[in-house]
Amino acid sequence: MTSKQLIICGIASLFLAACSEVQPWQRGNLAKDVMAPEISPAQASLRQHNYSSREAAGAGGSAASGGGCGCN
Repeated sequence: MTSKQLIICGIASLFLAACSEVQPWQRGNLAKDVMAPEISPAQASLRQHNYSSREAAGAGGSAASGGGCGCN
């Protein structure tokens, strides 16, 4: 094998080694609340409010106005 083929085989083996099956008894760990992107609706609402307040000075943001201080 040439060095180019060895490099390609090495990279391919790294990608294939990262794949694994999730066993049925492990799925419960992945379904926990801490794995959710947003833990609570109140937290999601607060993050959206802060984001829209900061980004409203740009090109539209989330259709909210604000000066970047977090107040509307």
